[in-house]
Amino acid sequence: MCCSGSSSSSSSSSNNSNNSCSSSVGTSVVLAVSAFMGRYNICVKRALMALRGLHVVEMAGLAPAPFCGMILADFGATVMRVDKIQGDLEFDCLANGKKSLAVDAKHPKGVEIIRRICKKSDVLIEPFRKGVMEKLGLGPDILLEDNPRLVYARLTGFGQYGKYSNMAGHDINFIAVSGLLSILGRKTEKPTAPVNLLGDFAGGGLLCALGIMMALFERSTSGCGQVVDANMVEGSAYLGSWIFRSQKHPYWGKPRGENILDIGSHFYDTYETKDGKFMAVGALEPQFYSKLLHGLGFSDEEVPQMENFEAHQELFTKRFKEHTQQEWCEIFDGTDACVTPVLSMNDVSRHPHNAERNSFVTYADDDVPVPAAAPRLSRTPPSTKATEPRSQHGQHTVEILIDNDYTVQEIQQLEREGVIAINRSKL
Repeated sequence: MCCSGSSSSSSSSSNNSNNSCSSSVGTSVVLAVSAFMGRYNICVKRALMALRGLHVVEMAGLAPAPFCGMILADFGATVMRVDKIQGDLEFDCLANGKKSLAVDAKHPKGVEIIRRICKKSDVLIEPFRKGVMEKLGLGPDILLEDNPRLVYARLTGFGQYGKYSNMAGHDINFIAVSGLLSILGRKTEKPTAPVNLLGDFAGGGLLCALGIMMALFERSTSGCGQVVDANMVEGSAYLGSWIFRSQKHPYWGKPRGENILDIGSHFYDTYETKDGKFMAVGALEPQFYSKLLHGLGFSDEEVPQMENFEAHQELFTKRFKEHTQQEWCEIFDGTDACVTPVLSMNDVSRHPHNAERNSFVTYADDDVPVPAAAPRLSRTPPSTKATEPRSQHGQHTVEILIDNDYTVQEIQQLEREGVIAINRSKL
């Protein structure tokens, strides 16, 4: 602080000192504000997500249930995974961004932990066969009595009742019973399952997430939770509603692999290129078919659309092998011929369209391209958790128990009794 009676030199020196202090303080303030704004922006990003504030309990499982939880987490929900004491997250590649509680659900005190957590949660996802949760003392009657607002989602293969409800099964079994497997494959081959995509993830995890969101929306007016019976047979069949309802339309009516939309036609199929890659053709409408023929160097008179499917497939097969995939892309990109490259999972992120839209991100655990979250929302966009390292088994056990009013002494006792497991590398 300057004195009014100071000499000019003293005043000048003092002013320089003050300027120096002001500069230093100003820099500190700027740095502090910048740091604060960085944290603030992260918080704002999370706060603006559509499912912010939603608390989800996911009983550990494989594929469909973790996918359902992943969707909710990517849109902002806090998802806590209940793992077995001796569990391992190594094979759950959808666990990124979820918290891990390692607890013995067969121990009475473990059951009490889960019940206490569910009292404060919005959603429970359980992937077990019919009756398992009831045997644990965690059935819907008990948990909905504890918390009437809970949405209790049951994700199974065959559903909660019916002849097959007690049977084991996998994706191929569920889509077989759904009726859809019977129409998948070429005419000269047996029915072909599309990996485990249709049952596990589309008819299972995705439809379960839809059911959860509908139940949550209804809860906003009634104040009550309910049970969601999501199963992969009915979920897969429901996805095929258009196919079931259009059976008498002209593009069906023939055996598997001989129809327009099941690669029975030359204008809806895939073709190998000169370099061993493939192009996908889907020129259904006449105006698009004409553009396809133009790119291939044929005329409408030479290759009429609705005639001689097999002969024309052979013709297209020979023509596509005359150029590489890249050369065909140069011919068809930007046209309405409905011709696109069949991209590998390693190449997909480098394709110009996907790269421009940032449709893929790098997976934190394996350094491979994986999809970004979809669909995109304009005000509250999702953010995939695939870029975050996968949680360690039991990493959040202590944090979760403290949040649910357990004391340190109680937590230590639970660990001694083998009711919980704690990942001490993260403490």
